[in-house]
Amino acid sequence: MDFIFIEELRVKAWVGIYPREKAAPQMVELNLTFGVPDAAAERDNIDDTIDYAKVVERIRTELAEKHFNLIETLGEFVVNMLFDDFGAPWVKLRIAKIAVMRDVRRVGVFIQRGRDGRSLPEQV
Repeated sequence: MDFIFIEELRVKAWVGIYPREKAAPQMVELNLTFGVPDAAAERDNIDDTIDYAKVVERIRTELAEKHFNLIETLGEFVVNMLFDDFGAPWVKLRIAKIAVMRDVRRVGVFIQRGRDGRSLPEQV
């Protein structure tokens, strides 16, 4: 299996339970790795893979419109979007709020899973 990665994608998102978090969107950082079919490299055709530009645009659009109480729920939303809407067989996601607390650079979650119970690659 081949993989696409997107690193340090920064997006304004509505996430949080505190009044200050509900008053304005805050910056989150996403690091994604997701599986793609081997056919993409074999045939050199964008239709055989997942278009990372479309993934980034969709994440930006969705996170600008929806509110999530928990960063965990936001992460699950992104993972399920990659499974359901883009056909990724496996996803690894690290998502963090940036500078949300004094003296803390990032707070976030890490999710790694295969679609429909598929086993995860041993190394990525």
